[in-house]
Amino acid sequence: MHYRPLIGLALSTLLLAYGCKGSEPSAPAEPTPATPEAAKPATAEPATEEPGAPKLAAGAEPDTLPSGLLLAYSQFEVVDGQATATPGPARLDILTRDGGEWRTETVEDPQSNVFHKAMMLTPRGQAPGILTLGGSGAFVKLWRRDKGKLEPTTLWQAEFGGKFNRMRDAEVAVLYGDGTPAIAIATHDQGVVAVLRQRVNKWKVERIDQKPDTFVHEIEIGDLDEDGALEVYATPSEPNKLDAEAQHGEVVRYIPKEKKGPTIVADLGKRHAKEIYVGDVDGDGTDELYVAVEALTKGSGASLEIVEPVEIRRYDAGTPPDAKVVIATIPDRLCRFLTAGDVDGDGKKEMVAASFSKGLWLLRPGKDPKSEWGIESIDRDSGGFEHAALLSDLDGDGTDELYVAADVQGELRRYVWVRGRAKREVILRREIPMSRMTWNIMPVEVGALRR
Repeated sequence: MHYRPLIGLALSTLLLAYGCKGSEPSAPAEPTPATPEAAKPATAEPATEEPGAPKLAAGAEPDTLPSGLLLAYSQFEVVDGQATATPGPARLDILTRDGGEWRTETVEDPQSNVFHKAMMLTPRGQAPGILTLGGSGAFVKLWRRDKGKLEPTTLWQAEFGGKFNRMRDAEVAVLYGDGTPAIAIATHDQGVVAVLRQRVNKWKVERIDQKPDTFVHEIEIGDLDEDGALEVYATPSEPNKLDAEAQHGEVVRYIPKEKKGPTIVADLGKRHAKEIYVGDVDGDGTDELYVAVEALTKGSGASLEIVEPVEIRRYDAGTPPDAKVVIATIPDRLCRFLTAGDVDGDGKKEMVAASFSKGLWLLRPGKDPKSEWGIESIDRDSGGFEHAALLSDLDGDGTDELYVAADVQGELRRYVWVRGRAKREVILRREIPMSRMTWNIMPVEVGALRR
């Protein structure tokens, strides 16, 4: 797939509006409560197979699923059928499948103009809720049902002292060995990395790092050295630049339980990363760190040239920070989603890389997972600035499905592997593709939403 000039221009305009550059809109004092689907016109359509695609026998969706999806968005005002550069309130869609149809419940929060992420959180001794990370203003909120509506409680609100205020990414884990989940958070644009720790009914904010004029894009948690103390990995870089020839970045490690860090584990030189993945993909029982290093380019706009394409690099415990263990090369300039799972039911994990304009890629570890992996194209006709993707077994059949927000095409898609090949179907379509940008997709247990 190739981007037409008008699409590229529209995308750049919307990026500036969301806040890569430019000013942030003010927000009302009170958020709008969630509106259940039954109380407003439907925003979802039944799952529809792409015209001309073979019908899925194996891997077809059950009429009802025990798990659904959380989709975090920034959305833009539409005038005369066209998306403008004016951001609207942060938006979250909760998708569940019942009676053979996908249904949508929408949450909007005017205190922010973007939800960078939404995920389930069950605090110790409390009911589960939906955790959201907002930007401009920067809010961490937990949403629970009250008389049928999802209502928020603010866990943390901050202004970091720079141009932008954004809660950018978070992961939840028992970081201190006390049995209580903690929230590790990355922010823009003063390089704040923080941990929210539960204190009965309150949350204590512990800032473990801060650096001026620094964007921290991603948080991952794992245990690469197998010592039992969880490590937090983050991706600080210079502030966002569009069409930048060079943007220095690194991956750093913190060990909150031991009050250690930051320690540089990947020095990316003139390049940077907005996406990392930590987990045991190769099946050896030990976590690895995977870094999607963005391309080195020259020029801008229509004359932009890729000098060094996207690289997926691997780091194990003890890998030198300046090492360059490349397991795959993607012929694109951006790759901002890595997700891992078992797509074919063989008991072995694969990794999916979602690139900016060159589609989706399946990566398989070889005999030596510390060298080059096998790579194959899943779908070239899929793209987006973030290109949010998730491997998850929503239907509980033991094999992961791939869910992808193809924002350029204006579709949320589901892929299943049938006889070794990925088959796609469309879950949702939106009339104006560029009216929303999908920042994240996460699974959600349907039963937890009813509590």
